[in-house]
Amino acid sequence: MKWNSAEVSAPLLTERQQIRSPFRFVLLLGLLDAFGPLGIDMYLPAFPQMQSDLNASPGGIQLTLAVFLAGLAVGQLVMGPISDRSGRRGPLLFGAVAFAISSLVCALATSLEALLAARFLMGLAGSSGMVIARAVVRDTYNEQESARVYSLLMLVIGVAPILSPSLGSWLMELGRWPVIFYALGLFALICAVALVVDLPETHPPERRTRSSVGKLTGQYLRLLINFRYMGYALVGSLALGQIFAYVSSAPLYFMEIVGLSPKWFTVVFAGNAIGLIGIAQVNRYLMVRFTTHAILRGALLLNVLVCATLLLLVATNIGGFAAQMVALFLCLTTLGLILPNVTAAVMAPFPDCAGVASALYG
Repeated sequence: MKWNSAEVSAPLLTERQQIRSPFRFVLLLGLLDAFGPLGIDMYLPAFPQMQSDLNASPGGIQLTLAVFLAGLAVGQLVMGPISDRSGRRGPLLFGAVAFAISSLVCALATSLEALLAARFLMGLAGSSGMVIARAVVRDTYNEQESARVYSLLMLVIGVAPILSPSLGSWLMELGRWPVIFYALGLFALICAVALVVDLPETHPPERRTRSSVGKLTGQYLRLLINFRYMGYALVGSLALGQIFAYVSSAPLYFMEIVGLSPKWFTVVFAGNAIGLIGIAQVNRYLMVRFTTHAILRGALLLNVLVCATLLLLVATNIGGFAAQMVALFLCLTTLGLILPNVTAAVMAPFPDCAGVASALYG
């Protein structure tokens, strides 16, 4: 990932001057934001082994994924407001350390019940990186520049779910499934050290909210009735919904309905992911000539047209499987333009409560 420091000039805070390397700054935020994808995908190859070792049912092991996702959701709603009150570095450091400790507990678990509890705590801790990373970008850059940074974050975050299952399989060759959680814990500790060394506080005391915990409901309600916020947040949610619909149905469609081998399924899946990540990097250069909102409008229009074309091709089978794959690739690729720009747009009006805005959006 080549870094051009001119892309992210004009910082909003004097603390930004303490960032010794913009490349390391964005890379660290991307790694923190990857806590969620890594916690979800890296241990998936270990499901059969975990089921045997813990004497659990397949549904019980799958529940460890559900409770992790629940922890991510609940944790974002808590960690976002905390970061608005106390700054970004402290909650991020706490989350990284807690993620490491809960990963260790997962590795040492000898029962399904203990693993479920540890996975929920792991999700709570991992949510800090996801929600606060967006807030840190909003603290540090204006709307136009933040869209470029979110594009770079997609490069780091997008690689995580592609590589993590393979990394999990490789780690299992070194030992049994606990090795995966030991590796996740070590990764979180490395991030914690990098936080202490390399990340300045981007939310100074004079900009922190003094609202009590009891007023959080009011803050969330204000966002829920804010037309601009909800408009962009719904667009971002629907765009992510396309990704989840694709990811959840791709194995069944490609391997059981179309008949692709696991090897070719991996190739197709990785190719679509590379398209999404790659166009997000093109977005950085488009922003030299166009505004965030202009790119977003064009990408949304193109996405609607391509999705409609995909539905037509599937219904009529015109062009066969090849034509459907081209339309699907273009549909996913447009999301690489939508997501970084809509994230920048949804966060831009809320510099003083970026944590709450990021939490509700997440």
